[in-house]
Amino acid sequence: PRRSPGGPPIDAPSPRRIRVAAVPAGHPYTRAVTDERVVDVRTDPPPPGAAPGQWWPPQVLLPEWLDAHAPEIDVVHVHFGSESYSAAELSATVDAVRRLGIPLVYTVHDLENPQLTDQAAHRAALAVLIAGADEVTTLTAPTAAEVERDYGRSPDVIPHPTLVDGATLPVGRAHAATRVGVHLRDLRPNIDGVGTTATLVRAVADLRARGTDVEAVVRLNENVRDVEAATSIDALADGTEGVRVERSARLDDDALAGWLADLDACVLPYSHGTHSGWAELCYDLAVPVVGTRVGHVAAQHPADFHAFRVGDPVSLERAIVDATAPGWSIAGSDARGAEVARRRIERVDERERVRRAHVALYRRSMRTEDAA
Repeated sequence: PRRSPGGPPIDAPSPRRIRVAAVPAGHPYTRAVTDERVVDVRTDPPPPGAAPGQWWPPQVLLPEWLDAHAPEIDVVHVHFGSESYSAAELSATVDAVRRLGIPLVYTVHDLENPQLTDQAAHRAALAVLIAGADEVTTLTAPTAAEVERDYGRSPDVIPHPTLVDGATLPVGRAHAATRVGVHLRDLRPNIDGVGTTATLVRAVADLRARGTDVEAVVRLNENVRDVEAATSIDALADGTEGVRVERSARLDDDALAGWLADLDACVLPYSHGTHSGWAELCYDLAVPVVGTRVGHVAAQHPADFHAFRVGDPVSLERAIVDATAPGWSIAGSDARGAEVARRRIERVDERERVRRAHVALYRRSMRTEDAA
């Protein structure tokens, strides 16, 4: 047979792609880390009676599903969704993949689950999945160190890739005042909407009193989980010069990128958690982040992270001033456009490395399982 230079015979069949049952398969993060040339991620199996597009509770983690589909998959990779099941149920999942000879890969995204207030069940689930996985990975070195300290495993560190597709990203619209924004979304459990807004209102008032031309926008979705908190947020901003509240339906990806790009700095209002996809999007858009020291968000892009404490307006004032000092922080400026373009090249290259790292992870887990 003919051979390509340094490669296999040209007429030889291509090797079969690695078949991965990811939890969830359709999440933007899962798609971003997948090299589709090498990896075939099967679609999320719909739960019985679920609405179209709903992947939870994840069927892949049910022993009966694994028994029925074991011949179709090479690896199970868990990202999100373990909160759908108890630690005992997840132990049954681990037992099933071991019995079936299917490698289990687990990415520790959240040492604290942002959707929960009581973390006891989440920690129990972490213990089961971290102990039971053939390969463990996470996004930042401090998180890996915490996993090793608390759970006795040393994860591979694979950074969070860009989730943005397309070559052109918004650079924002020029405005006279320094514009700071915080998006409280639907006020899920790890968002301190009232505390963050109260701190921001005071910080903006103090900055303006000292002659700084600054304005802040607080945004919420129309539908929120905590109506009482939303009412308090409206009351805090009502009549406050330089602060306004916006409410609308949930923004789609393009609209959200446009809203963030109009900011000179973005405030992250987290009360607990570990990593932040919003910090990644802000980095793509060259929008500096002002955030609480929660989890390891600061480790994702340290040079772009400026810390404050909820309830301490002076720390927020200082963080806003520091965040908006670089010339590229100014929305709509040529410097912002140049920085976005530079980061785009960097991030696309990083995403390719992240995908290769996941392929290596899957292959290693499969070899480990074969050896067992």
